[in-house]
Amino acid sequence: MGRLGGPRPGVRLLVLSLALLWTTSCGGTGGAGPGAGGSGGPGRSARGSAATSASPASDAELCARIVAHWSRKVLDSGTYGDYQSMGLSNGQYEILRDVVDAARAAGRSQGAAAADELIDRQARRSCAERYRHGTPGGGPWR
Repeated sequence: MGRLGGPRPGVRLLVLSLALLWTTSCGGTGGAGPGAGGSGGPGRSARGSAATSASPASDAELCARIVAHWSRKVLDSGTYGDYQSMGLSNGQYEILRDVVDAARAAGRSQGAAAADELIDRQARRSCAERYRHGTPGGGPWR
């Protein structure tokens, strides 16, 4: 709790980041619903409604979604932000840096579509590895 009884700024930012990520993954952009068949933007592959399911997402799935989201933002802008402002743990931020480095290389050699696919694939694989035994211990920065 903050001094005045409200949530800490970092917690508030994490909740807002996850809400943004959830909204965009559910097709809440520009009124196009999950089944609208739109694309994720220029050079982005179309996302189906398979991302939304009746069961809650696992920690690894949430990690992969938020890492992929911020990896695309970093790749598009060319600059990194603070991992806490992105709602990431230090370990997730390490995954993001690795994903962005690989996506930049793939983009240069194979094009934007290959970089986009690599982001999803590597974020899923790295997050699955990170959360294979449950939530990593040692505090939120790990």
